[in-house]
Amino acid sequence: MDYLVGASFPKGKTTRSQWCCFDHRRRQHQCTKTETNIQQQPTPATSSNMASSSCNISPPIIPIFVFFLLVSSSFCPVRSSETGSLHAKNQTFRPEVELQKLKTIGELLNKINKPPIKSIQSPDGDIIDCVLLHHQPAFDHPRLKGQKPLDPPERPSGVNPNGMGGEDFQLWSMSGESCPEGTIPIRRTSEEDMLRASSVRRFGRKRPRRRVRRDSTSNGHEHAVGYVSGDQYYGAKASINVWTPRVSNQYEFSLSQMWVISGSFGDDLNTIEAGWQVSPELYGDNYPRFFTYWTTDAYQATGCYNLLCSGFVQTNNRIAIGAAISPTSSYNGGQFDISLLIWKDPKHGNWWLEFGSGVLVGYWPSFLFTHLRDHASMVQFGGEVVNSRAGGFHTSTEMGSGHFAGQGFGKASYFRNLQVVDWDNNLIPLSNLRVLADHPNCYDIQGGVNRVWGNYFYYGGPGRNVKCP
Repeated sequence: MDYLVGASFPKGKTTRSQWCCFDHRRRQHQCTKTETNIQQQPTPATSSNMASSSCNISPPIIPIFVFFLLVSSSFCPVRSSETGSLHAKNQTFRPEVELQKLKTIGELLNKINKPPIKSIQSPDGDIIDCVLLHHQPAFDHPRLKGQKPLDPPERPSGVNPNGMGGEDFQLWSMSGESCPEGTIPIRRTSEEDMLRASSVRRFGRKRPRRRVRRDSTSNGHEHAVGYVSGDQYYGAKASINVWTPRVSNQYEFSLSQMWVISGSFGDDLNTIEAGWQVSPELYGDNYPRFFTYWTTDAYQATGCYNLLCSGFVQTNNRIAIGAAISPTSSYNGGQFDISLLIWKDPKHGNWWLEFGSGVLVGYWPSFLFTHLRDHASMVQFGGEVVNSRAGGFHTSTEMGSGHFAGQGFGKASYFRNLQVVDWDNNLIPLSNLRVLADHPNCYDIQGGVNRVWGNYFYYGGPGRNVKCP
């Protein structure tokens, strides 16, 4: 991941170097205390030690709520009396249904959250669990049980690292704590995360789309993207500017990512995705977070975000997928971007993820996919938001920086140094980049080529405005 220090930016036919002074202000630390074996109940001998910690771990919601439901179930069922309101359906509150939901949540949490050997409290409120490599969720998959993570693959030739490429780009690592060798950091999923989800059954998954196309706005998804197609692709690389766009609705999101795509844009769509996103529903806040995603059936029944299902195999002990990114870019101020590389290992066929200058995160096993077992047929870069049209108006959820592409460096968000991996494992520049915005009055995109940035584009926008009602 790259701090954009001494970054050059395009302007006309010339380039000049602009040194960016980063604002290293850190968000107020809620606490930085490291907790070990946090899931264990303290004995009287250890409770005094815990009392000295500045970290206050909230009591679990589910046991308290279950007690409430058990008490309430002994009384008459409660019915809504708000006739003519949004609750006009006058549905009965059913404790047994809620109890079943909470039981399901508990079972899912036990499946997702693996026993840690160490836990770290992040300043933003996350708990990062250090889990043994072979205990991570990926190894719940029948094809991976009993196996170990693979050794690093052959990297594509032509990789030209730029930026610092450090691993300390996330809030949780600011405590000075880290996960030991032989473990990986996993953001703990909480009861609150599950209760906040619009669907417990589909927790950690994107909502399925009946008809997925590159230019689709079905289910309110809107895009401003650059893409290449018409060839065989074995990977892609880009540096992605990181901002904190405003998301106006809990069930909307704003993301900036790469898509590696194969199959038709019907039910057999295969994708591998990585980038950053702001998703209040998934994470409970508005921090931009590093994320991954995959699907083999157009987001219907397969795949998930991050490590929320069996799929992605993480190998890195310093990067927590799903954790908050810091610092971020500011308008007319310091700019920060992350460099991501996804490529297919020529030897084993797995798809690996790297960021910065050679820092491997992990891989998606090839057996997860159908079309992507061979190669990708399209690579896409850019932004996506969900527009729920609350109140009948276009959302004011921002994409990128929240400013249109024409404002340029320091104001509009960008992707730079766009490349693809060819059949011979060479990283090469794009030759036919196309750009597309679903609703250019709401979010737009402008591409270009420069000797320093190679293929690049600016993109984004504010959403609702005079021309985007």
